[in-house]
Amino acid sequence: MAASTKTMPRQPCELYLITPPKIDDLASFAALLDATLATGKVACVQLRLKDVSDDDIREVARVLMPVCHKHEVAFILNDRADLAAELDADGVHLGQSDSDVRTARTLLGHDKDIGVTCHDSTHLAYEAGDAGADYVAFGAFFPTTTKQTDYTPSLDILTTWDEVTDLPCVAIGGITVDNCAQLAAAGAHFVAVSAGVWSHPDGPVVAVQAFADMLQSA
Repeated sequence: MAASTKTMPRQPCELYLITPPKIDDLASFAALLDATLATGKVACVQLRLKDVSDDDIREVARVLMPVCHKHEVAFILNDRADLAAELDADGVHLGQSDSDVRTARTLLGHDKDIGVTCHDSTHLAYEAGDAGADYVAFGAFFPTTTKQTDYTPSLDILTTWDEVTDLPCVAIGGITVDNCAQLAAAGAHFVAVSAGVWSHPDGPVVAVQAFADMLQSA
């Protein structure tokens, strides 16, 4: 059975891996993901594909989810609670313009994880928690080319959130090996990374180990 963010230890901060925005060769990427997860340094994987068909998402998920489960890593689908339920993914991550938490919970049931993007707002995070979210995400903390964002929270939001609630928080946005430790030290329970792993000059296997070392030291 795959791991779940419900049962993952909150400390030290862990790596929440987001897939590249485009996967050209699914078989090759599945092999690369397998090697990356074999390090044992990744807590969960979010499949985030934009501007593709539902059938494309289904195809990729059906290949990558078994790879994640092989390594006891949770497999989270971005945006689409309906597809997450259909595919029996381990959860869904919702943006502010996606399905609401209560609707997603009805679709997924209570044994799946639901995360919510809350930008730079603890108000949105409290609302998500009250609605039954399992984690919230803040960001972007650093400049990023992966996703357009108008929100740049300060590190204080992580510290405040960690001090006042037990609901896990994920830091996202432009996170690299060089800057991840300050997010962990500020109170992030997970750091969500895409380009910082997949575009690392020494490859993703080396990248996740480097992230793990930095997060452990924080």
